[in-house]
Amino acid sequence: MKLLVISSAPIIDLKKQYFMYAPYHKEMCIWARQVDSIQFCCPIWKEDKKLLVDEIAFSMQPVIALKEFDITKPQKIPFAIWASICNVFILFKAIQNCDHLHLRCPGNITLLAAFVQIFFPRKRKTAKYAGNWDPKSNQPITYKIQKWILSNTFLTRNMQVLVYGEWPKQSKNIKPFFTATYNESEIISVTKPVMDDEFKFLFVGTLSKGKQPLYAIQIVEKIKQKGKNICLDMYGEGILREELERYIIEHNLESIIRLKGNQPKDTIKEAYQNSQFLVLPSKSEGWPKAVAEAMFWGCIPLTTAISCVPYMIDEGKRGVLLREKIEADVAAILKLLDNPNRQILLSENAKKWSQQFTNQSFENAIKKMIRE
Repeated sequence: MKLLVISSAPIIDLKKQYFMYAPYHKEMCIWARQVDSIQFCCPIWKEDKKLLVDEIAFSMQPVIALKEFDITKPQKIPFAIWASICNVFILFKAIQNCDHLHLRCPGNITLLAAFVQIFFPRKRKTAKYAGNWDPKSNQPITYKIQKWILSNTFLTRNMQVLVYGEWPKQSKNIKPFFTATYNESEIISVTKPVMDDEFKFLFVGTLSKGKQPLYAIQIVEKIKQKGKNICLDMYGEGILREELERYIIEHNLESIIRLKGNQPKDTIKEAYQNSQFLVLPSKSEGWPKAVAEAMFWGCIPLTTAISCVPYMIDEGKRGVLLREKIEADVAAILKLLDNPNRQILLSENAKKWSQQFTNQSFENAIKKMIRE
């Protein structure tokens, strides 16, 4: 079977050595193992642009290059129109020559591909929608169009669409899916100690406005002011680092809040194991990887009700949904801190749910889809 992957995610060509964004590469290794050959139809970069990348570890057919474009400014529209026309012709030919089409949505390029695939109703297809599938969420019009085409079983034939979370009133081709980080062999008996002397909080994510790291700091600051012994370790880098450092110094929080920067996977894993709570007041997610990873180790998520998060934490049975109102959120967390039995229950529920989703179950799910 020849698998064609169409994506806005680039292949990075560094002197004929090929690289991918690291989490994307990890998943593509699994897809590649299930087929005879794999080919990518996507942009090609000549530099990594500071992405976290891995060298491609599987054999692949020559990359079919597509032109990147955007319409963020009016002056970019003429090039976007020309690039789109060129890409449509390339996509038609590429899809015609594959056995199984796999789209990585959302994105400008996969919007075009979503239209083109309509003309191949008998072609076997899958799509992974890595963004927020919530029908009620506020999203760009291009995302809404992609979602409409993919879920329209008259226009889109013979395709399984993989989405994060379970949503009501979906078409029959929409399939709840997940992303995995850990192996079955890593499942160990971890019972979080109930701490009365110090509560250990954790933030894992990009230091950007979308992840709201300052709000995480302010929550911990307020809890400290209520007399609780608390600390927060923050893992990740981003454009807000200097602003956060200033806030920490100006509010004398150096003793309880530590910016750890980017760290290896094993360091993050240890942090999950040694912390009681993950605080992630994110504004936008698809499958919030940090939430699933924290839950795997019994670390209770305190996070906003975006995308599939309410489904992941079962509306509060496996964590706490933040309302982004500081006084209300702090009150909810304090109530949990004063209830050791509920902490144990949430931790165990979180661990039990997340440990279903291992790398082995992920690979088995992909294998089943390709062979159906």
